[in-house]
Amino acid sequence: MWQRFNSPDESSKVHIASYWMTQENLNVAGVCEELWAGKAHLPRFLETEGLSRLSAYSLSIQDGKRDRIMKEDLWDHAWEFHFREDAPEYWRNLDPYWTGAEDAPMHRYFHPDGSQTADSSDQVWGGHESCYSIITSFLADGTIREHYVRINRWPQLHISRREDWGWEMSNRLYCYSSVPDAHMKGGTGPCLPIL
Repeated sequence: MWQRFNSPDESSKVHIASYWMTQENLNVAGVCEELWAGKAHLPRFLETEGLSRLSAYSLSIQDGKRDRIMKEDLWDHAWEFHFREDAPEYWRNLDPYWTGAEDAPMHRYFHPDGSQTADSSDQVWGGHESCYSIITSFLADGTIREHYVRINRWPQLHISRREDWGWEMSNRLYCYSSVPDAHMKGGTGPCLPIL
């Protein structure tokens, strides 16, 4: 079936679109599985009804490059916590990361009410009240000027992504690293892609 097009550009767009539709029906599922293998986190929106595998693939790549952390990213993961070398020696001496103890690493948990907690066995925690906020400021053209997480009045945490799509938050005193949970049913993070 031949169609008449007003320009060669229109013809190529239709040809490319039909090519991708064919490819989608062939082996995009295998390509998606390969992309997701070994990732720390898989996005929640992959469970969206009617989302094609090709869209899931493209959106997954975009989400894996996203460096703007959202509240759902904080809530959905357990976070390993350790002090950095610049932290006072007293705190490092309580930290299994520095003492070489066989204990599991310290963990922190962010909650929807803005609070943060730790494991009950955590020697550093002490049961004090802790709250967090995500700070994002924009320039007039809509680009992000600053984006960080602050816990109580401690220095701001700079945010980055790992190659495995995990999250890192750190400052000169301590570091948070999201615990891999790609096995979590339903995925993690925001319900809609944040681009």
